[in-house]
Amino acid sequence: MLRLRTLGLVALSLVLGSCMLACSQKESGESPTLYFTAIPDHDSTELEAKFQPVAEYLSEQLGIPVAYLPTADYSASVEMFRNGDVQLAWFGGLSGVQARSTVDGSRAIAQGKLDPKFRSYFVVHGTEKVEKSEDFPLALKGMSFTFGSPKSTSGRLMPEYYIVQNTGMSPQEFFGRENHFSGSHDKTAKLVEAGTFQAGAMNFKTYDRMVAEGTLNPSKCKVVWQTPTYPDYNWTVHPVVEEWYGLGFMDKIQTSLLNMKDKQLLRAVDREEGLVPASNADFEPIAQLAAELGFLN
Repeated sequence: MLRLRTLGLVALSLVLGSCMLACSQKESGESPTLYFTAIPDHDSTELEAKFQPVAEYLSEQLGIPVAYLPTADYSASVEMFRNGDVQLAWFGGLSGVQARSTVDGSRAIAQGKLDPKFRSYFVVHGTEKVEKSEDFPLALKGMSFTFGSPKSTSGRLMPEYYIVQNTGMSPQEFFGRENHFSGSHDKTAKLVEAGTFQAGAMNFKTYDRMVAEGTLNPSKCKVVWQTPTYPDYNWTVHPVVEEWYGLGFMDKIQTSLLNMKDKQLLRAVDREEGLVPASNADFEPIAQLAAELGFLN
């Protein structure tokens, strides 16, 4: 909790500093710094190290100063975008929809090649007698269960939707307890692996990456079901960049992201397969579901 509060204070001070710097840069005729952030769906310290090279790449490609701002949680990243404190963000499907719904003219401009057909894994501890199946695992009923972040598309929204669709019950009714949220996909995996929770839901890319890296034992945290596909992560840009840097700058940012081929840079967003164009319309299914479930209120 202390670390989260500290991170939030650091992010706030950086945001206030960024606003003052942008104003002074404008007054002096310099190009304002473009700030970007990313939802903290993995370890925040790790994300900062990964995104610094991305900031350097974008600065070189765009010909303006670019800097990464960390954020304490999903809601904070949406709020920073809404306020214009960041002008570019790597969002999940839901957080992107939430952010764009509050900023007229904002655009989803890029996504991973696999993001149009993303999916979630339901995982269980290795000692549980639940086998992998194409059918929703009703044997999870009554188990201790953890989602990821409360605002995560792949760690909460879509898993909750499919729980309701397949059981006719809310997660609280199906599992017999209040919802628990680990905060991120990697934490969900490790909590289930350790047996702290019997089961959980997380995004498939994080699970597959952790297994490939040897940081997760698939026999102790095993996949028992995967959801149908849905659109997820995306880069979203704020329309203020057209005021600051000129008309067409949204497209220039999009081109720079699509031309980002270096594996180290793509690894920052866990998209080593590369990025493809995105549009707001691509996420309409998420927008409709979010509205239906009250996530846009």
